[in-house]
Amino acid sequence: MTLTYTPVYQPHTNSDETAPDFSLPDPDGRLWSRDDCRGKAGLLVMFICNHCPYVQAIRGKLVRDAHQLIDMGVGVVAINPNDSQAYPADSPDNMRRQAQQDGYRFAYLYDADQAVAKAYGAVCTPDFFGYNSQLQLRYRGRLDASGMRDSEVEHPRELFNAMQQIATTGEGPVQQTPSMGCSIKWHQNP
Repeated sequence: MTLTYTPVYQPHTNSDETAPDFSLPDPDGRLWSRDDCRGKAGLLVMFICNHCPYVQAIRGKLVRDAHQLIDMGVGVVAINPNDSQAYPADSPDNMRRQAQQDGYRFAYLYDADQAVAKAYGAVCTPDFFGYNSQLQLRYRGRLDASGMRDSEVEHPRELFNAMQQIATTGEGPVQQTPSMGCSIKWHQNP
């Protein structure tokens, strides 16, 4: 497992970059687009997977925050960009099990050809992209200051607070800290 400790991107602060559209399947084969996932108050796109220890460590807080954002009118979608041939824990069948186990109220989609992850510029799992109601990028940062070992500690809810601000004002916070996690498991060239 390759871990990425410092992502190769800088957080965006109130960029006019628009959320790329997509058409991705959930584990049952239903296709979802960006507009199917967006809410009246904005859109949160989360690149996650099943096997990443960083995602595993924050999964409870991630689900809690996502569900509270949905209740506020923010659309939420999770996208798994990993090569499931090389990482079977990230297969669509295992995605379905994970979503059911954790009671996801948001779509969990599989990016088999990894084109959507590339279009968004995702580099790790977890990686978060927060958009306002006009689908302009307003947050590119972490969930909170949790690491793999202190996930039970309640840190300030950076992602939740940013998305709440975006839903209310259309603008994101000036201070944004990059997410930390496992590198995306890109397909290897033959």
